[in-house]
Amino acid sequence: MKKIFSPAYRQDYLKGYSIGLNPFQQFNNVKKNEAFVTGFNSGRSDYERMNGYISNGIPKRIVTDKVLEDFLVAGLLGLPIEADGYTSHQINMIEKWYQSGIEKYDPNLSVSLFEILEENGILIN
Repeated sequence: MKKIFSPAYRQDYLKGYSIGLNPFQQFNNVKKNEAFVTGFNSGRSDYERMNGYISNGIPKRIVTDKVLEDFLVAGLLGLPIEADGYTSHQINMIEKWYQSGIEKYDPNLSVSLFEILEENGILIN
């Protein structure tokens, strides 16, 4: 039985995944093992889920999991968001995450956070 989750497999998978997430990089024909190809396909799928198909063009701003988490936190804290420079596909994705944060919004949490930030000299408008 083949160990598909060996350290070597994982390493090649992650290399492929990171290349797949980058819309400016193409598939590397030199590296044709199963782990790399699977990782590349998974990374490209995640990129296109968040940013739309590459065949439709590469947007000015790239949405990543980190960007989506930032919008979720903004919704949790009731902060306004700026969506300039995003495509309609990206805005739909962002809205889902922001809305999820709004549904969990607790005004008391925001007030407490703003007080802590203010005590540390950080002002938020």
